[in-house]
Amino acid sequence: MPRPSAVPRVSSPMPSASLKRLRQISHLLDNAIAIPGSDFRIGLDPILGILPGGGDIVTGLMSVYIVFEAAKMGLPAATLGRMGFNILLDTLTGTIPIIGDFFDVTWKANSQNVALLEKHLADPTPSRAADRLFAIVIVVGLLALILGAATLSVWVLTRLFMLAGSS
Repeated sequence: MPRPSAVPRVSSPMPSASLKRLRQISHLLDNAIAIPGSDFRIGLDPILGILPGGGDIVTGLMSVYIVFEAAKMGLPAATLGRMGFNILLDTLTGTIPIIGDFFDVTWKANSQNVALLEKHLADPTPSRAADRLFAIVIVVGLLALILGAATLSVWVLTRLFMLAGSS
């Protein structure tokens, strides 16, 4: 009879269902639309990012959801931090008109984050999961960043329209 430690662990169906959902979200945001005549793909993230404020909020919340689910799956703090950095860079550059949208097409933060999640789940070596407080700080900080960036985009846009209307 094998020792209990030698019995392979069977992962629960929850992570695989969650992982499948996160892959779908990532694909939708980063790679859903094929560019005809090329191997290049874009997703809804750069397209919706053109809409000041609202598009950034929608895609940003979906990006944070990926990090939230990853935290629930027990990813270590270092990996959650890298995922947060990917979203931070994506969000901050996304506030720059036109340049941010081109960056969004190539950066694909959500695909990178799902790849980090998959790498962690495939690694059989145990790792210390991030503590709950760290995960909460990352998720709340990203939400604040996304809402702040969207608010800033709308504010700048309204100021520009006011300046154009007064001349």
